[in-house]
Amino acid sequence: MRELFVWYRVDDRCADAARAAVAAMQRALASSCPGLRMRLLVRQGAGVQTWMESYARAPSPHGDSRGVDAETEAAIAAAALSLEGVIDGERHVEAFDVVASL
Repeated sequence: MRELFVWYRVDDRCADAARAAVAAMQRALASSCPGLRMRLLVRQGAGVQTWMESYARAPSPHGDSRGVDAETEAAIAAAALSLEGVIDGERHVEAFDVVASL
């Protein structure tokens, strides 16, 4: 199963606007990508925060356990265009395959 982790920086002065933008983006993704699980994590810094979004999909009842596929990743990237102007720099996308879970 494939999961995505996306990190970027947010200036403290833009944090409220960025949080609202990410929440709106993830609500829209929840509507268009059934079964997609999303989280937002924040690490505080001195004037700049590091944010990480995570995306995962549980196996379907039909046994599909691919996780986040290319189509879903493209939908996430397209939705993230709405974050321009509230994040500091670019988004860095990392994909990992789950090999074990407890």
